[in-house]
Parts: sequence; C-alpha cells; structure tokens
Amino acid sequence: MRKPRDFDSELKALADKAKQLKERRVRDLGALVTATGADALDADLLAGALLDAATNTDKAIGEGWRKRGAAFFHGKPRDTASGASKEPEGILPLNGGAASS
Repeated sequence: MRKPRDFDSELKALADKAKQLKERRVRDLGALVTATGADALDADLLAGALLDAATNTDKAIGEGWRKRGAAFFHGKPRDTASGASKEPEGILPLNGGAASS
C-alpha cells in the first residue's frame, strides 16, 4: 500500500522555496544597482529611469540597452556619466547563467 502524500508539507516547501528565490532576486537586483554605480543616483531618478525602461516599446532603444548590459556582464568597460571605466566584480546575470546573446 502506498503512503499518502502530504500535500500541505509539499505546498509549504514550495512556498518556502519561492520566498527564497524572491529574496535572492531582490539581493541580486541590489547588487546590480551597486555594481553599475546606480546607487549614487537619487532614488526618484533611478525609479523614473527603471519605469521608462519597463515601459519602453522602441525595439532599437531596447536593443541598445541589451547590448550595453551584455557588455557589462562580459566584463567589457562600461561608460558612465562620470566617464569612469570599471569592470564588474563578481556580479552574475539575474537569471543565474550566462548573459544571453
């Protein structure tokens, strides 16, 4: 005779895993903000820039952003408003794998 499944414990384990993944994503996003130097920006400015990026419908602009992001993750020097060139330190893409090309 088969042992009945404990759906409650399985659901709890899945909910715990989802919570851990969400917390990791938030940490990774914070690390990305810091690695790009965006932590020096005013919170309102950063939020506005992210809102613009999230609602962008111009594929050419989005492709330019994607290329700059891929270059950042591949360790190529980035250009910033201050003109400083710095390589990322230990930051992985948010999906946990290699940046898509």
